[in-house]
Amino acid sequence: MERESMDFDVVIVGAGPSGLSAACRLMQLAQEKEQELMVCVVEKGSEVGAHILSGAVFEPRAMNELFPDWKEKNAPLSTPVKGDDIYFLSNADSGIKLPNLAVPKTMHNDGNYIVSMGNVCRWLAEQAEQLGVEIFPGFPAQDVIYNEDGSVGGVITGDMGLDAEGNPKDSYVPGMELKAKYTIFAEGCRGHLGKELIAKFELDKGKSPQHYGIGFKEIWDIDPAKHQEGLVVHSAGWPLEKDTTGGGYLYHAENNQVFVGLIIDLNYSNPHLSPFDEFQRYKHHPKIAQYLEGGKRVSYGARALAKGGFNSLPKMTMPGAVLVGCEAGTINFAKIKGNHTAMKTGMLAAESIFDALASGCEGGKELDSYSTAFENSWVYDELYRTRNFGPVMHKLGTFLGGAYNTLDQNIFGGRLPFNFTDDTYDHDQLKLASDAMVINYPKPDNILSFDKLSSVFLSNTNHEEEQPCHLKLTDANIPLTVNLTKYNEPAQRYCPAGVYEVEETEAGKKFVINAQNCIHCKTCDIKDPSQNITWVTPEGTGGPNYPNM
Repeated sequence: MERESMDFDVVIVGAGPSGLSAACRLMQLAQEKEQELMVCVVEKGSEVGAHILSGAVFEPRAMNELFPDWKEKNAPLSTPVKGDDIYFLSNADSGIKLPNLAVPKTMHNDGNYIVSMGNVCRWLAEQAEQLGVEIFPGFPAQDVIYNEDGSVGGVITGDMGLDAEGNPKDSYVPGMELKAKYTIFAEGCRGHLGKELIAKFELDKGKSPQHYGIGFKEIWDIDPAKHQEGLVVHSAGWPLEKDTTGGGYLYHAENNQVFVGLIIDLNYSNPHLSPFDEFQRYKHHPKIAQYLEGGKRVSYGARALAKGGFNSLPKMTMPGAVLVGCEAGTINFAKIKGNHTAMKTGMLAAESIFDALASGCEGGKELDSYSTAFENSWVYDELYRTRNFGPVMHKLGTFLGGAYNTLDQNIFGGRLPFNFTDDTYDHDQLKLASDAMVINYPKPDNILSFDKLSSVFLSNTNHEEEQPCHLKLTDANIPLTVNLTKYNEPAQRYCPAGVYEVEETEAGKKFVINAQNCIHCKTCDIKDPSQNITWVTPEGTGGPNYPNM
């Protein structure tokens, strides 16, 4: 196929915090050294920020380094944290507030800000464009370009105007080849190109498997009398029971809004569990409902997050390309934060690439300097000190794991001489449906709890209907012959958007994929017990359109 081609020094895949920080740092260095540099960022969302979903309490350490004058530049960090409440919820009706001494220091938020990361990314994009970066929203990177020597040489953006069978319509426009000396992959958690590269170059060889959670978030307008701007509330315990771990949050942002959510680790074993319905239950707990009652839900979203930490970090370099941010899994789950680490890895990658290009390198080489810089950075130190946080929680559970982590972080600063690992895959953890307890969730009351379809409506999700399905089945028979018979087809429940259904028809059961509902969380690609679902990019601009998540 004849494709239009464009050449750049650096192509960045993804306009999230890591990709945009890399772009800004590259151009800052180019201006300082008075060198010409052509940098572009491709983003699958309809605009920068459209697919960004994060709690978010933001640690400004990397921002301070990238833009020391961010306050003068009116960065949207306007709500400093003023209080930390952490609860252990023992059941549906009660919970206790934990004293600071019983909470790992990593959970303390002095000096941090409650932000919309979508708006932070929009601001970063403005800075990048002012520095000379070209940003192309609505252009998903669909394929990797490999040079003759096997090195990465850029990406191909997705074709537009294909029908459901993959045939060109009248509106067909082929994707473009964006060739680069170096490519930075910053797709976020479980990026489909990053997944391909990790497998091709064996970047995870000798590492623990990556572990994941699914994070939910809603924005509520609440009664001003109940609003406490700057208050951060975290919780552990209920509604997650037995071998299911995770935690909830409620952040008081500006303008009488709160961000409420629940994170559920995707190593859970009960195939009857529905993460979405656990989140709906969570909002009914008195410690959470006290703020939401009388309010109005205005936005909804969900996204997988990589939480394996230090032990699961893949090698981040390969010939011609690097992985940064959540693409590599640099979130510090002990802090429940990854935006600052994502930004810093993007900046480190930018510095290594700039030095290579400035020395006359024509690309295609492996950037060992990036690995060295990362290992000498505060990100590496931070992740190393919290390396046991997730594995201990998985092995010992919320209560005992929490006690160990408090001791390790508060007394020993993460230096206890033990190394816990979790070498099981999240998708291998499901019990047979016949061996697991059936969970009967209450119906939503449409006051605090809601159904999936009304929730997806609030995410402003839209896909061009007549296009190839972006949720690929390796074997179309497996959902019914394997997953249904063994696990009661858990895709019906782990998907937070009602994409997957098993329908009764005159001809028998039918597995249905409602791809138009997909909010790009990637949970299906992670949790499917048969690893039969592959998430790829849909046509450009498809998916959620989050206004200020």
